[in-house]
Formats: sequence, structure tokens, C-alpha cells
Amino acid sequence: MGTGASRNPDSSSHGGEEREGENLDQAGGGQLYVSLKMVNYKLQAADDVSPHVYGSAPLVGSWDPSKALSMERESNSMWELSFVVPPNHETLDFKFLLKPKYSNAPCVVEEGPNRQLTGGTLQGDARSALFRLNGDEVFEYQVFIQADRVSPFDLAASWRAYHENLQPSTVRGIPDVSINSAPETGAENGSSVSLELDLEHYVVPAPAASSLIYAANMTETPRSLTHAGVFSKHESSTSGLQSHKDGGVLSDRPAAIKEMEVMVPDPSNVYSGTGMVESKSVGTFSPFQKQDSHRGLFVDRGVGSPRLVKSASATTFSTDLKLDSEAKNAMPAAAGAVAAAAVADQLLGPKEDRHLAIVLVGLPARGKTFTAAKLTRYLRWLGHDTKHFNVGKYRRLKHGANQAADFFRGDNPEGKEARNEVAALAMDDMIAWMQEGGQVGIFDATNSTRERRNMLMKMAEGKCKIIFLETICNDERIIERNIRLKIQQSPDYAEEPDYEAGYQDFKMRLDNYEKVYEPVQEGSYIKMIDMVSGQGGQIQVNNISGYLPGRIVFFLVNTHLTPRPILLTRHGESRDNVRGRIGGDSGVSDTGEIYAKKLANFVEKRLKNERAASIWTSTLQRTIMTASSIVGFPKIQWRALDEINAGVCDGMTYEEIKKNMPEEYDSRKKDKLRYRYPRGESYLDVIQRLEPVIIELERQRAPVVVISHQAVLRALYAYFADRPLKEIPHIEMPLHTIIEIQMGVTGVQEKRYKLMD
Repeated sequence: MGTGASRNPDSSSHGGEEREGENLDQAGGGQLYVSLKMVNYKLQAADDVSPHVYGSAPLVGSWDPSKALSMERESNSMWELSFVVPPNHETLDFKFLLKPKYSNAPCVVEEGPNRQLTGGTLQGDARSALFRLNGDEVFEYQVFIQADRVSPFDLAASWRAYHENLQPSTVRGIPDVSINSAPETGAENGSSVSLELDLEHYVVPAPAASSLIYAANMTETPRSLTHAGVFSKHESSTSGLQSHKDGGVLSDRPAAIKEMEVMVPDPSNVYSGTGMVESKSVGTFSPFQKQDSHRGLFVDRGVGSPRLVKSASATTFSTDLKLDSEAKNAMPAAAGAVAAAAVADQLLGPKEDRHLAIVLVGLPARGKTFTAAKLTRYLRWLGHDTKHFNVGKYRRLKHGANQAADFFRGDNPEGKEARNEVAALAMDDMIAWMQEGGQVGIFDATNSTRERRNMLMKMAEGKCKIIFLETICNDERIIERNIRLKIQQSPDYAEEPDYEAGYQDFKMRLDNYEKVYEPVQEGSYIKMIDMVSGQGGQIQVNNISGYLPGRIVFFLVNTHLTPRPILLTRHGESRDNVRGRIGGDSGVSDTGEIYAKKLANFVEKRLKNERAASIWTSTLQRTIMTASSIVGFPKIQWRALDEINAGVCDGMTYEEIKKNMPEEYDSRKKDKLRYRYPRGESYLDVIQRLEPVIIELERQRAPVVVISHQAVLRALYAYFADRPLKEIPHIEMPLHTIIEIQMGVTGVQEKRYKLMD
């Protein structure tokens, strides 16, 4: 029955073995999205037992009742659970069981043979779940099972549509995202808590320099030129990014995605539609939800992002997201690779597929290096060992930075040979690094001709998989802005005192490239067309296969260069902070209440002209109370922003853990990144569940204030600051301090405000 075959003694064949191979072939590497519902309108003892699901896959406990997944109560008569089965468990055997809530009595497993899903098809007849309690007493539940085959790309691009103040059905006990649930109390900013009008008074030094740095200088150090003795001390000091191998992830091989086009809508049009939403990767409305007076939006864990729907053309897709500029306080319409973040990359393909090269293509001043830097930062944060190789950096080290526009002419054989030489050196370095264990290389150059791209593909043959990423911009204003930034920041013009002369030289260089430019039509590619403007655009995808490439496409769909601040702050001091206890759900202390009022005062002054801003909190009391004094902005609670789950250590002090659980204390001290609290989470787990938040922060065009917890903010800050995974558990995240992250075309800048000691 495959790797997910049942070991339960009650297991029966159902004839699934003969059909499994066929189903897997038809599936083309997709993953199984399962939705389960149990209904009993007559049951009177519902409060005494809790329905669970367990089965053959680790996700549902591997037949261990203690690890069974709890079903969530959607109403007085209905329980629901949805999950995604990893790709190495194409056959899923499972059963329902009832766990007593208030006693240590044994679990009651449903009678009859195992239920079995093979390739998304339920084997055998649908039947009710019968539970025999106390001798002859039998409880009967109606069972509704829906299983859909969903490709990893669709999982990553699944979405959740929210209307203003719509509360989704609960999953894991609380809404994954809810809107305006915090009471809008008036701001009580008396003289004792008001801030000085000049917010610069509260600025404190950031731990790292936040001045503007040319992105290409932050790319990988050219090892081939270093060994040749050409590497300069100046370049060494500015190439501070190192490889991060912490928590590397492997990629599987789902079916290829052919000729896909994603239309990204103009944000001046906002979603105004009403009615139902239906999506295989999201769930559907059910009559039971309507009977119980629920709003009817069925969601699984987390929140989602713009889903892709087939258009009239058989080879194009478009997002069916609509926007409405008149909508106020509307919930952001996209949010992350929900289920995809929870599904591990577990299958290895051919050797070359274990290494991925993203090869940039595009004319100068189209945002290639900035896009490459953002993608590098995202993949590193997820745990993929990623490096950014900039061919321009190789050229400057090999041939000098002061090359005139004639060097870039297509009919200049010496210049062409020199440019191909440094491109080959960079490609050799990237492949050598991959053979040492690197996973994703970002190859940053114009690569503007088919001849150059064929050279790179020949060098990569049998060693890594190439995906071309072409950036196309037709907005002359953006091109002009990028050219001017290039003249100001690029080392190519650092020694040119005459700005206008540098500008004209670069325009001539651009003309030289335009004469020979050939758009990508070969191989696997992603085309970003007018995406950087923040006013809509397209992404075209051809022959893309694999979970990680799909994730990359999803990230690129949501990214843009619109400048806006993101403010990160911990909740005000909580009562558990005072007692030194971790976790819990206590309210804020008296000091925390003062900080809440000061924070409200700060937000009012800092964002007084940004009425489209929003306030994001976790679902825990201390963040909600900290945000309670802020008025005039929508408040959105994210379950993904909850503090790291301390499991059995929740509510304990570190001294108590050291005394009562010395082995756990020592294990955590040795490796805080990977240490997982018993029945709780690790920092790597937190990073996985934060991916939807990161995607939504990238997608936002208005300021966002994030009020969360120490471990969560460490992980978020590490993403923006491009800090190695191993450093995340040790990043300083003081109370009563605001970290302002400024995002935009010049990169990520940081500023800190200390409102209280």
C-alpha cells in the first residue's frame, strides 16, 4: 500500500493495492487535501467526549491514539477537520475515535474496518461512524469525507477571501484570522504616558548598520577570482552574506506546470463581491454550516493567498481576486503558502533536480538584482541553502569598474568575450558550491541573448536544474527611477564625478543591450511583467515542476517595491513576564498598560497620514490588550503570530524546567533553534507557520504594525534583516521597543524607538 500503508490490526484491503499505482500516475505528484466532518443532531453527551482522527500517516498519529488529531467543534452538532497528506502517503488509512474530556478512560474507536483513501478516492462504501460505549450504548455520527487532488503549486497559491468583519469558522479552537475583534476603547493618553512630538527623541541605535548598501556588493564573494589573487579588500568588507545550511529542505517532483499566466490585479480595484467561495485547496460551503447559522466560509489551517483558476484558455491561468478602493478596514485578501508550509519536501529527484539555479534575464535597470536579493533572503529564511552570484561583481573585479558603454556593445568581440568569461567564472563557482551541498543558486546578470543562455544551460547539464527568471518593465517612469538609482549607487559610476555624464553613459549601455536583447522562449522560465510598479502585472510560467519552484513563483506573485514601513513590537510587559513564566495567556501588567497607551500615542503620530495602515496581533490577551488603546485602524488577529508553544513547559519558569526537567533544559540550551518543547514547538516550527505572515507583509502596500511575542518577532526580524537561522533564537528583542522596517526600492532599512525602559 505504499509508504503510508496501515499497520492497524483492523485493516482490510478494500482492493486498494491494485489501483494505487494507477492513481499515483494520474496524480502526477499532487498532494491529497482531506476534509472530514462528523454530524450528530441527537447526541446529548457531546460535552463529555471529543472526536479525533488517527491513521497510518504521521500527520494523523501513525495509529497512536495519543497523537490523534482533534476535530474542531463547528456547531452544537458538527465537528470538522481538514489537513494535507504529505506526498509519500498517497494511501491513507484512518479511523475516528472518541476521547473522554474529563477522565482518563480509554479512547473509544469506531467499529468496523479502517477507512481508506487511495489517490484521493474513498475505498469501499461510505458509512456512518458507530461507537459502542458502556456496553450496549451506541453513538452514531453521520460522516462526510471530501478528498481532492491538489498540486503543490495550487497549495502554495491557495487563498482565503474575507469580507469586512467576516469571522471564519474556527480551526484548532479559534479563528485563524479575525478582524476588529479587539474592542475600540478610547485612547487615554494622559500627560504621564504621552510622547514628545518629536519621535526622533526615542530613537536608539540599531544593532546593525542600516545605511544604503548597493545590493550587488552584498552578493557572493567570487571565489575563482579570490584564488587568482584579484580579490580586493574593499569588496571583501561589503560581501557580508554567508551561506546558511541550517534546516535545509529537500524538494519533491510534482507534475510540471505548463504555460501558465498569473494576472496580478491593480490594487486600485478592490474585492467587493459577495456570495460563496469555492476552491479545492480551501474548502467549500456546506449545508450543515448554513443550518447552524455560520457565515459559511470553511477554512483549513492558516490563511491563504490569491488562488489560480483556469481561464477560458487551456494554457493560461489568472487570479480571480478583485479589489475595491472604497472598502475600508478590509481584511488583506492574500496571505501565504498555508498548507504548503506544513508539507515537508520529502522526495529526491534526479541528481540535477536536487540543485536549482535561478538565472536572471532582463535589460539593465529592470530590478533584477533587487528581485534576486529578496528571493535569496526569503529562501534562506525558509531554510534552503541559497547564494546570490552577481556577474557584475565578477566583471568589476576582473576587468575594473570603469568600463565605458562601448564595452557592452554586441559588436565588440573583446567586450563580449570578457563578459562571457566572467559569466562562466560565476557559473563555475555556483556549480562548485552546489556540489559541496548548496541547494539554490541565484545567477544575477542580464543574460540577454539566447547564445549566453545556451552556454549556461550546457554548463549546468547534469549538475543543476535551471529556471530562467525574466524581469520585464514597460513603465518608463520606473525605468528612469532605476537608472538614476544605478548612477547614484553602482560602483560602475563611483569614480564618475559628473552625474550627467554617468547618466548618458548608462543610457548608451542600455541601448547596446536593447539592440541584441532576445526574450526567453526556451527551457523552464518565469516572466515577471510590470510587477515592480505595485499597480498590477503578470507572471508567465512555462514548464515549471517541483514544490520549491512553485513556492518561488508564489512569492514572486506577491512581492513588489512600493515603499512602506512595517513596525514590529512585543506586547507590553505581561503578568507572566513579571513572574518569569513562559507561555501562558496572562494579561498585561500595570507597566504593560502604560506601554499600550504610549504605543497608541506613537502610532497616532507616526502613521497620522497613513489611514490605510492596519494593526496585527496574535490571539493572546497580552497582544490584544497592548493594541486596545490604538484607534482608527483595523485590527487583525493572527493565530500564526501566537508565541512559540512551550508544550508541557507552558507556565513554568526556566528554573523550574532546569530543576524538574534537566534533560530538556540541557537539550534546549545546546540547540535552541531545533529544540522542540515536549508537545510544543521549535523555532523551526515557528518559522514554518510564519510564512503566510511574511507573504502577506510582502504583499501589503500600506504600513503594518505587528504586535507579537519574543520568539515570533525574532523570526520575523531575521527575515527582514537576512540573519542566519542559527542566530534567530539569540536575537535581542527588548520589551517596549519598536523596530521600524522600511521596505522599498532601495532595500530594507531599520530604525528603533525605545518608548520605555
